[in-house]
Amino acid sequence: MEEKGKGISLRRKRTKRPPISAPRPVPPASEANPRPAAGTRLDAPRERPQLGGQTSDFVKRRYSTRFTNLPQDYRAGAPSVPSIPSNFGGHQPLGHEGQPGQGDEISVDLNALRDPHLEPEQYVAKLLSNASEQEIHDYQLNLRKTKNRASTDLQQNVYQNRTQFIKISKEAEKLKSEMRSLRSLMSDLTNALGQATTTTNNDLPGTRARKQTNRSSVANLEGLWNTQLQGLWKNVEGSQKFLPAVPGRHVIRDSRYWVELNVATWKPRRAVNIFLLNDHLLVASRKQKRVDQVLNGASQQTQSSVHTLIAERCWPLQDIEISDLPSGSGAAGTNDTKRENVAHGINIRVGQEYFTYRNDKLDGSEKVNLLLDFRKTVDELRRNLISETGEINKARNSRNYFASRDPTLSRETGLLNSLSSNNSDDKPNILIEVDGKQQNFRWLENQIDDLDIEISLQRFEESVAMVEKFRRIAKGLKGNSVAQDLITLKIDERAGRLAGLLTRQLVETHSFLNATQTHVGRLVRLGFQDRAREAYLEARTSVIAKRARQCVFEGDLHQYIFQISFVYFTMIKNTVNIYQACFPPLLMSACVKWAKEHVDAFNEILARQLSGFEPGSRVWVESMNTAKDHAMLMTEVGLHFKDLVGNTVGAPYKQTAEKGSVGLGLQ
Repeated sequence: MEEKGKGISLRRKRTKRPPISAPRPVPPASEANPRPAAGTRLDAPRERPQLGGQTSDFVKRRYSTRFTNLPQDYRAGAPSVPSIPSNFGGHQPLGHEGQPGQGDEISVDLNALRDPHLEPEQYVAKLLSNASEQEIHDYQLNLRKTKNRASTDLQQNVYQNRTQFIKISKEAEKLKSEMRSLRSLMSDLTNALGQATTTTNNDLPGTRARKQTNRSSVANLEGLWNTQLQGLWKNVEGSQKFLPAVPGRHVIRDSRYWVELNVATWKPRRAVNIFLLNDHLLVASRKQKRVDQVLNGASQQTQSSVHTLIAERCWPLQDIEISDLPSGSGAAGTNDTKRENVAHGINIRVGQEYFTYRNDKLDGSEKVNLLLDFRKTVDELRRNLISETGEINKARNSRNYFASRDPTLSRETGLLNSLSSNNSDDKPNILIEVDGKQQNFRWLENQIDDLDIEISLQRFEESVAMVEKFRRIAKGLKGNSVAQDLITLKIDERAGRLAGLLTRQLVETHSFLNATQTHVGRLVRLGFQDRAREAYLEARTSVIAKRARQCVFEGDLHQYIFQISFVYFTMIKNTVNIYQACFPPLLMSACVKWAKEHVDAFNEILARQLSGFEPGSRVWVESMNTAKDHAMLMTEVGLHFKDLVGNTVGAPYKQTAEKGSVGLGLQ
């Protein structure tokens, strides 16, 4: 009892740990929402050590508070808390569909536009459902900027791809030439090593004597080659399909007694003949054909075998490699018979395929002679290819190649004759000086190709600048008249094509001062000032005629004259104003003449419409006064044509009016 009166102290040290008691249940708020029973284990992420007894009850009651009883005035059907208004809620973030908040700019979502399943109508309706008129206008401007940027990027990519393609093509051509030179050097090394090992068999008296006999003239040599090729077609079936008639093609060696071997087992397959030509290697198989022969008129028939050659394979010499198979090349453990199969054999490699052939002669001279002739022929063929490549490159750097790419030179007979007569000029005459450096015609051709690219992409400013540069280069070639004429001809052709594009742009934008000044200035720099003037005035004439046809006569003649005169004189004033800003004063006479012609055209219309009225009548006076008042608009640009308006009304058209109805049916 004494201990109960003192109470429980948290600081008191107990010798015996009190038992842990279960948590006491809390009375439920209502019968419909009961609490779990005491001792029921609740699901929790992890278990915690439980402290029981009165101490744990005091701690829980100290740090936890439960409200189980609702207040008396609580209403379950009360409305929810209202949302904050948008003007007090701060910045509203963009939604998932890209709809803007209050005062935000609608941005162009490129990822949404790239979607292949995009439905434009639904997307725009959803995006601009709450947008203002200014936001819609800004979004439209952003879309146009995105479209222009995409078009510019596409043109730039096309230009870069073509430039890279040209650069890679040039590098590939250069690499191909270097590889040919490397192959030639490797062939020389192989030839030298082969000659060192076969010095005893390098003398061929029969072949040398035959060549010396047939070298008496070029005609005899060509005739001999044709005879040999025709004999090959006759003796070998199907050879003409592989080896058609080509100038200079001839047979170098007819090597016989060869047997084709299986590459894997080296077993004989069939007998073949190998024909070495100056540019091809032909392999023909020998087949037996049985023929019945009648001997001495007797009925007894004997059978004899006749060999027939059939063309099997034919390869260009550049595509094959022939290697020697020495007598000791058999695999380990093979017997003497298999070694004999490749004792005098060769291996022909064509791409990834291999073919093995063995010669039946025991001395091996046929194999050695074939290898020597093959190496010499390949070396000679490579030297010819290198010389042809050098001639092609030389022709590209010459004036004739530069001129042959331009069909307009076919009409310049004088220039072509000059090119032909100067074809044998020295190298310094072909070179031209550009910015202190010596450049050949190949460089100039590449520059003209760049100019063609700029013109095709309609980069007018860069194109006009390049044309001016080439004209300065041509003007500086005073000591080389042929090159000067050739460059001038090519540049004039490009300048004419560029002027056509600029003229079309001028006709489309003749009503705008800045655009007209830009296009006219470029045409003047190209030397097409007259074309620019004529194109501009013709475009304005067509516009005046179009606007005049839009004026419809509806019964009121005074109103009709008012419309026609206003259109004519306003268009004349605007035309003269733009003309004065684009062209120099020395060319103003052409514009004045053009304005006078249109004033006369207006007088014809005026006289035709007033031909049925007496001079001095009310309609006649009102119409004339209206026309003269509108003619005063031309005085703003310095044209005083007021006295010319209506000076032909009444006199020249009286006779026409007496003949019948004119104009719009007025008598």
